[in-house]
Amino acid sequence: MPNGNVIRGSRVGSTPERPAERYEPAPCRPVTYWCRNGHHTQIRIAAEAEAPPVWDCPRCGYPAGQDAQNPPGRVRSEPYKSHLAYVKERRTDAEGEAILAEALAELRRRRGTG
Repeated sequence: MPNGNVIRGSRVGSTPERPAERYEPAPCRPVTYWCRNGHHTQIRIAAEAEAPPVWDCPRCGYPAGQDAQNPPGRVRSEPYKSHLAYVKERRTDAEGEAILAEALAELRRRRGTG
């Protein structure tokens, strides 16, 4: 006999809880999106749901729209900024020097070397 962790007569997670003949699937409709690279993607959404105006293309990642003749343009992404770049946007060099001096003074005070 196994270690006692077996659930007999049940396959957990492998089949739907109810048989398919007992319920109707929700009505769906297809929506097609096209990207700038000419890729088209078709998704199925609920019939009463509003389709999103833009969908990411699964092949190239560019935005895709529902108008095949006029797909959306490339989204301008901001370049990566380091933490220091964000700090320099908010603080002047003089403020940075004052904060550094304050932090070093506190560190020296705690270490007893000041």
